[in-house]
Amino acid sequence: MLERCIIGLVMNRLTPEKQAQVVAALVEGNSIRATVRMTGVAKNTIAKLLVELGAACSNYLNEHLVNLNCKRVQIDEIWSFCYAKAKNVTPEIAAKNPFAGDVWTWIAIDADSKLIASWIIGPRDSVTARMFVNDLAGRLANRIQLTSDGLSVYLAAVEKAFRGEVDYAMLQKIYNDTTEGQKRYSPAECIGCERKVIDGYPDPKHISTSYVERQNLTMRMSMRRFTRLTNAFSKKIENHVAMVALHVMHYNYVRIHQTLRVSPAMAAGVSKQLWEIEDIVRLMN
Repeated sequence: MLERCIIGLVMNRLTPEKQAQVVAALVEGNSIRATVRMTGVAKNTIAKLLVELGAACSNYLNEHLVNLNCKRVQIDEIWSFCYAKAKNVTPEIAAKNPFAGDVWTWIAIDADSKLIASWIIGPRDSVTARMFVNDLAGRLANRIQLTSDGLSVYLAAVEKAFRGEVDYAMLQKIYNDTTEGQKRYSPAECIGCERKVIDGYPDPKHISTSYVERQNLTMRMSMRRFTRLTNAFSKKIENHVAMVALHVMHYNYVRIHQTLRVSPAMAAGVSKQLWEIEDIVRLMN
């Protein structure tokens, strides 16, 4: 109890400039321990700041990413894990940490503005797929062309969320068989793609998941806990969710897209100006 009080007092003494310094380190792919070394702020204080700011970012995104004038949206899932990989989760670990194991982040990106329009964290199952697609559908102002990978749970999720008011296609990639070492340390060779029109009349030229897959790379480079083959994974699901929310906030509002020359939020008409990291910090006030 005393430790929590001390952490709270430290948080109150952190200046907005120091908080912005911590956030800047986190969104550029540094771990919490690296951020401690760079800023001199205590590990527990950084973790507490991350959780509080992540909640503020999540609330802001939920309230402001509405009535989006997207035309082409791509959706995908990116894998990570919490505490331990699924194959290593014992009954004892599961009893202590019910969220231990594989964790999937579902992402929807506007192909034109590169805005992350919706995201959710959960298992790779039909329940999460339905929640994710329902959330996406509720944020759109008009009919869209939607492209997903070949994950079968999308079929029912898209049908129930859009009720046929969507131009939907699946892009199924075909991979070459590789040796075990190549499978583990590098992606398999893609030797072709199969396009399947599921609903409506999607434009064949825009049946693609390239932009959302590029966003997957951005996430792995911008959040240390998503880096493969390291010990940088999330130990607590609360920290994992908070970091994803902070990443989405920074990516949408602060980071200038190299091709667009503005932030995705500005390109999508969600924001009239470019945000600074200090603006994100002020969301806690």
